[in-house]
Formats: sequence, C-alpha cells, structure tokens
Amino acid sequence: MHEFIADEESNPILILSGMGRVIHTGNTPAKKRNAYIRTCAELLRLLAERAHFDDEEKDMAALFVFSLRGIYETIEHSAGVWDERNYWKRAETLRNDWLWSRKAADDLADLIREEAWEEIPAMLMELFPRFQQVNISTITRNADHWCGALKALLESNEWQNLNL
Repeated sequence: MHEFIADEESNPILILSGMGRVIHTGNTPAKKRNAYIRTCAELLRLLAERAHFDDEEKDMAALFVFSLRGIYETIEHSAGVWDERNYWKRAETLRNDWLWSRKAADDLADLIREEAWEEIPAMLMELFPRFQQVNISTITRNADHWCGALKALLESNEWQNLNL
C-alpha cells in the first residue's frame, strides 16, 4: 500500500509502506535544476540558429540569465542541506563545482544591461560545453517561456539597487 503525505512546502511525498522508503515526488531541487539546465540547452540551440539579436532573442538571453540563476539557487539549496548534516566539505565542493553558473548569470546580465549584444554570442559559446550532455531531440520550450524576460531582468530590484 502506498501513502502520500505533504512536506513543509506542501510537496507530495510518496511513502512505500512496509519498505521504509520515502520518495519525494514534488519539485525537488534536482528536478528544478534539470529543468533549468534543459532550458539553457534549448536556448543555446535556438540562439545559435539566429543571425542577430531582435526582441525575441533579447528575451531569450534574459531567460538564460534567469535559468543560470535558478541552477545556482538549487545548488545553494542542496548545499544547505549538506551543511545542516555537517557535510561541509561536500557542500563546498558542490558550490564550487557550480559557481560558474552564478558568475555566468551575472556576466550575461551585465552584457544585456549594457546592451553589448555583439559580445553575447561569444559568451554563450563559452557556456556551450556545460550543456552539451543534454540531448535535445525536440524543443519543448516556446516563446511563452521567454516572452517579457528582458523587461523583467531590466526591472529587477537587483539592478535598481546597483544603480543607487
């Protein structure tokens, strides 16, 4: 018999009775991270097919920033769990292994805010090896995912605080 309960964040957890196993079926950091990685890989592929940056490509680049930030946020969450268990070495290794995502998000956001569109393709090509393990047979993200992302990035509080 199986039983579902909810955790602190109302995510469903499947309990397999008699086995003593707990399976988290909600949005775990790993699931979120994989979705962000998939989004980045698809955006890289779509942007590589474009010759220049029009409004849609600018939105795609902004979504790429948000996805990179999301990757690092999930890493920080996972590392925090390791810290709570006193596995500080494992937590720091995890953070260090994925620090590139935070730095890349910050650098790309700076290029977007400075409207240095001609520099962005070179930066994206540097990130390509990080996402080459993702197999993309069909594009699952569409314009609904990135529509308005540039506006959201430019209006974010983080940017406004830097300009004070």
